[in-house]
Amino acid sequence: MAPFRIAPSLLAADFSRLGEQVAEVEKETDLLHLDVMDGHFVPNLSFGIPVIASLRPLSAMKFDCHLMTTNPDAYLTELARAGVDLVTMHIEAIPDPTQAAARAQEAGLEFGLVLSPPTPIGAVLPFLELVSMVLIMSVNPGFGGQSFLTDVLDKVEEARNWIESHGLSADIEIDGGITASTIASARDAGANIFVAGTAVFGDPDPAAAIRNLRATLEARE
Repeated sequence: MAPFRIAPSLLAADFSRLGEQVAEVEKETDLLHLDVMDGHFVPNLSFGIPVIASLRPLSAMKFDCHLMTTNPDAYLTELARAGVDLVTMHIEAIPDPTQAAARAQEAGLEFGLVLSPPTPIGAVLPFLELVSMVLIMSVNPGFGGQSFLTDVLDKVEEARNWIESHGLSADIEIDGGITASTIASARDAGANIFVAGTAVFGDPDPAAAIRNLRATLEARE
């Protein structure tokens, strides 16, 4: 299985001091998760391209942008210019993502697909050759601080088996309710990138929180 990585989610950060919070987590990781919500695909708004662009000069981390939008391929060029490295789009928004994947590549972006909890893994399996990442949501998308849905672990395992049996190299990212209590079971199922929001930025020391999550995984490797 691919080496694991922790991806702190900016959605849980203190928006009055985003630059400072990004600097804190960059001490411990090289991947930042950015949740872009449009208030239509999910019933919430988060942040957009100007915020991402303002953070780009402050960080060398890879920007992993999760698009919870009804038109996820509409702003690929602008996202690339803002400094995004990878975009993930919900299969529920684009049931056939072939053209979106091509447009992402043309914009110089890595491409991934996302499944919400009710969506079966079969919705993305035909397209995994197009992706560098598949993101499996372990909470319902749209809000932070939710509890981990253990039922999704079966989908993680199915995705891992498919990727390995077909000789692919896509990462499996899991997002939602990741804590020191849930991260090991997600790793055991086959995930290798772990999005942690409240567990990181809800801690008085976000860098220490990432170290604790990493230590939990290292104890099981």
